[in-house]
Amino acid sequence: MDLSALILADSRFPGGGHVHSGGLEEVVSRRLVRAVRDLPGFLSGRLRTAGFLAAVFAAASAHAAARSVPSGHWSLLDAELDARTPSLAQREASRAQGRGTARAGRIAWPSPVLTALVAETPRPHHPVVLGALVGVAGGSPHDAAMAVAYLSVSGPASAAVRLLGLDPFAVNAVVARLDLRSVCADAAAVAGDDPASLPSPGSPALDLFAEAHARHHQEEVRLFAS
Repeated sequence: MDLSALILADSRFPGGGHVHSGGLEEVVSRRLVRAVRDLPGFLSGRLRTAGFLAAVFAAASAHAAARSVPSGHWSLLDAELDARTPSLAQREASRAQGRGTARAGRIAWPSPVLTALVAETPRPHHPVVLGALVGVAGGSPHDAAMAVAYLSVSGPASAAVRLLGLDPFAVNAVVARLDLRSVCADAAAVAGDDPASLPSPGSPALDLFAEAHARHHQEEVRLFAS
């Protein structure tokens, strides 16, 4: 795995991808996940839906970054991911993480490719900019897919430890047993496809959890302000 992908998946990288709970906060509040035994189903489901979608677009972005792409390609790739993300809360979270990753990444790996990407999409989706950074640094589409797929489950796993006080060793063992390899291989296999034809796996439950969590957060802010 390329070093850039490892750095981007590291919790110390100031991009914010590792802090996203991926719907786990709402799931915990509904008592759908209460113990380590409940995590494999949730994390596996997230990996094969939202995680796979992110991996697909990160791989496509890394593929594009290593080649000469026409003007408008980045905005097209970003728009296609936007169309596959029904939840406004999920879109906003992805763009917030993408903007932070772009700022840090342009310092670490300065490139005309990144300049063009940010010029077309000032607030890019996180998988798009992360994939571009991996591609600019010399990593492969598979490397980019691995980084975002890992973040899609490591963030919720960390949230489970924080929210439920679970044994971090047991939680990390759950993450280690997830089948990231096959998910990322499938994502890398379509990296060169037309953005409009890329896979579009759905995760309606995660979308609903994200919207409910955002709504509860807004209610708490209003109560605090009053």
